[in-house]
Amino acid sequence: MPRRFEPYKPHLVQVARRLRRDATVPERILWSRLRRRALGVRFLRQRPISDYVVDFFAPEAHLVLEVDGRSHDGQAEADFARQRVLESRGLTVFRVTNDEVLRDPDAVIARIRLVLESQDR
Repeated sequence: MPRRFEPYKPHLVQVARRLRRDATVPERILWSRLRRRALGVRFLRQRPISDYVVDFFAPEAHLVLEVDGRSHDGQAEADFARQRVLESRGLTVFRVTNDEVLRDPDAVIARIRLVLESQDR
């Protein structure tokens, strides 16, 4: 049965649309490997959850994928607070950097598979 999450802020719909339209190269690379249930679960991109827009979300796996670029430099506290909120809603947050995706997208996908497999147990 699908799990319900608290309502998100209505203005985040427009933010999410803009983020999808203006996706970074690493986000586009990752999306090309996640879409169409390529890993066995459905991923949504730039999805509003609570007060945030997450990069990728697999609802049935309760998994949030965040691709951290330079905009996250110096934001460790804010990222940690955001992660705590998402985890308090029963979600697992998995972070990768832009550099990791650009350097070896296959390794990133392998790590995501491991996270998905560990949640099946």
